[in-house]
Amino acid sequence: MKKSLIFGALSSLATPLAAGMALLAAPAAAEKPAALSTELPLESLMANEQAKAVVLKHMPGLDKHPSYDQMKAVSLRTIMPYSQGRIKAETLDAIDADLKTL
Repeated sequence: MKKSLIFGALSSLATPLAAGMALLAAPAAAEKPAALSTELPLESLMANEQAKAVVLKHMPGLDKHPSYDQMKAVSLRTIMPYSQGRIKAETLDAIDADLKTL
């Protein structure tokens, strides 16, 4: 009798559990790509030719900076406080405004 109670309880959980697992396993249909912004890693922006043009319009030569390889994995917003004033919030706001038009 105890076995039937345990199996009954387990089987009542099986259907919702299976449905939940199916949702987790299903690929996300039509996920919207992240909007381009200065919150994205720099390398993500530079991988998009239009976004790269915007960044370089406001920050010419950034891709040639000696520390580019070290900083490309983080966002411009993250880099800003460490730039000793070279990267200004106004510049990043202008980049974001231009990126929204893409």
